[in-house]
Amino acid sequence: MHSFFWRFIAVIALLLAAVGILLPIMPTVPFLLVATWAASRGWPELNDWLLNHPDYGPHIIAWQDNGAVSRRAKWLATLMLGGSTTLLWLSGAPVMFAAIITTVFVVVLTWLWWRPEP
Repeated sequence: MHSFFWRFIAVIALLLAAVGILLPIMPTVPFLLVATWAASRGWPELNDWLLNHPDYGPHIIAWQDNGAVSRRAKWLATLMLGGSTTLLWLSGAPVMFAAIITTVFVVVLTWLWWRPEP
């Protein structure tokens, strides 16, 4: 039963990561990190597959080893959040809502840029 729980969490996280690949508004790597974390507790084969994945494995390992995020990922996140903020302010959303979301984005980007790089 214990491994079923971790496998369930890993599968849900992988499904959300797959949605993130298809939709630009959803992140991919954070869900892969959750999937790897859960798989390491109850699904070693999936954990090994994720860590050895040619595209995502290096990012997962960099995060696990040092909490590191690549400069390319930082710039991509900055561009995506900047574009989202611009669209939000141009959309006519309530000013308070746009200000709160913009503040959250600034805090997230500040945290992200403080992360070490691999």
